[in-house]
Amino acid sequence: MRFLANENIPGSAVAELIAGGHDVIWIRTEAPGAKDADILAWAGQDRRILLTFDKDFGELAGNAELPESSGVILFRLSMPPISEAGTNLAEIIASRSDWVGHFSVVEHGRVRMRKLTAQ
Repeated sequence: MRFLANENIPGSAVAELIAGGHDVIWIRTEAPGAKDADILAWAGQDRRILLTFDKDFGELAGNAELPESSGVILFRLSMPPISEAGTNLAEIIASRSDWVGHFSVVEHGRVRMRKLTAQ
């Protein structure tokens, strides 16, 4: 899958996803300080699934009418210990194959998903 990892995604999770064969761009190295609206637009234009802990993307994504070829995964979890963060987040992401076309909220014990509105 193709991901755009927000700055708040741990580098260990980015590394785990890349090692798993995923195409990942990390905002922290490619566009540090980018505005949320620009990050969301990038995900839509580049057909990537945005990975973030930033709750602001909920409202932004709702108003953005992202293309169904992209998606958002919002993690509403406590950050795991740094030594486990990469593995834990990568396992959550790898546990499903239907992230594309959805705004997903990952919480402890459940995942809520809603379809994106097509442009």
